[in-house]
Amino acid sequence: MSDAPNGFREYAAARRGALRRTAYLLCGDWYLADDLVQDALAGLFVRWRRVRAGGEVDPYVRRMLVNGYLATHRRGWRRELAVADLPETAAPGHGDDGTRDVLLRALSDLHPSQRAVVVLRYWEDLSVEQTATVLGCSTGNVKSQAARGLAHLRAALGRSGALEGEPA
Repeated sequence: MSDAPNGFREYAAARRGALRRTAYLLCGDWYLADDLVQDALAGLFVRWRRVRAGGEVDPYVRRMLVNGYLATHRRGWRRELAVADLPETAAPGHGDDGTRDVLLRALSDLHPSQRAVVVLRYWEDLSVEQTATVLGCSTGNVKSQAARGLAHLRAALGRSGALEGEPA
């Protein structure tokens, strides 16, 4: 990669961890997250000079991650197979009440586009307008998808008992 465009290597090194975490929240699988990040960075490498000249590198890469994630749900060969017996889940660690696992499972139950909205709005802390731009949809769609997604997450946490003691 000695012929990398000026600044690309530094950008990729600095942002890889954050991109990987965002990709994981989108897809729920660290290996697929790595693939999504690698695909996004490979695509960015090809277009680096143009994207950097536009000054909007993070939104561009974020859009590539979301598009790559949504595309995995259209590719039959990447779908997971349902099995009758689920593997054992790890016991909560010290100081962990299991809420994180419940939340990640509930997040994985969301429809892919709903999950993308929730991750972009509440993990990436994008505004409604920025999220709509990344997803190529209306702000009203972002608001309704976010409301439905959060309702699902609250219900899952409520069923798990994680919200006990909080006002309903």
